[in-house]
Amino acid sequence: MFEGFSKAFVREAINRSAENAVDRRRFLRAAGLTGLGVAGVATAGVMTTGAAFADAPADDGSATDAAVLNFALNLEYLEAEFYLRGVTGEGLKDKQIDGSGKLGEVTGGRQVKFESKLAAQYAREIASDERAHVDFLRAALGDAKVARPAIDLDAAFSAAATAAGLIKPGETFDVFANEDNFLLGAFVFEDVGVTAYKGASPLVTNKTFLEAAAGILAVEAYHAGLVRTVLLSKGLEVPAGAISDARDSLDGPTDLDQGIVDENGDGNIVPADENAIAYSRTPGQVLNIVYLNPASVTSGGFFPNGVNGAVNTSDDNA
Repeated sequence: MFEGFSKAFVREAINRSAENAVDRRRFLRAAGLTGLGVAGVATAGVMTTGAAFADAPADDGSATDAAVLNFALNLEYLEAEFYLRGVTGEGLKDKQIDGSGKLGEVTGGRQVKFESKLAAQYAREIASDERAHVDFLRAALGDAKVARPAIDLDAAFSAAATAAGLIKPGETFDVFANEDNFLLGAFVFEDVGVTAYKGASPLVTNKTFLEAAAGILAVEAYHAGLVRTVLLSKGLEVPAGAISDARDSLDGPTDLDQGIVDENGDGNIVPADENAIAYSRTPGQVLNIVYLNPASVTSGGFFPNGVNGAVNTSDDNA
């Protein structure tokens, strides 16, 4: 009886997880389960590692699923390098950064001396998740994956802090100097990641890819909630609000951002619209923020030479 339930459950899970018969075969082949049959799948255990999507089409300049996933991969490179360097003092390994496009270096980043056990634990967990996202997307894209572009974790944070009014022009904001600075740096990225995945979701045509992206979005939302909670507990609502306002000044006239407190000064851990639905940003709006420029450009800010792949131009909100 249990065996019959397992077979039916796994068969339905596979059917739900892939768009068509071809995708289901890819799923099984990548998991090393072809020829086992459904009973074999139930015994071996189905693990979606990302290799199931290695047959993704090449990123040829059009708005393909591969182009969207590569856009996401650029953002994951940025987050992974930020957190890994803050937690361990080292970034991604050489085997995690190759691909098409120009491979770039990372400027800045060093291990942070965390003052609180909680913040250190959160940072370690998020760093591990972001590294796993990089590995997953690279496996999903296979030969279509883009290389890590040049990333600036030094001057870009000073520019962002200047735009937010946290420092004066010409001053330096060292995001790795202490726990508070690191958490504010994390706040620059986390909400953007949530809105980026939600905004890109209508561009994904393959349901298998869409399901995977939805899973990453959920994790990014957990991360954002953690960072917001710790910032609020530390009384950092003023600088966090300034960062939120700075992001909003870059991505266009619509108010897509919220600080960690509402207009009454109460905690605002979940930024959402009146229907409690998370906001979306187009890829162009996301690039406005990471390029630190409201104009239509192809580089700047955290990506001094731009991102790799077809989706690389910010919107014109100037």
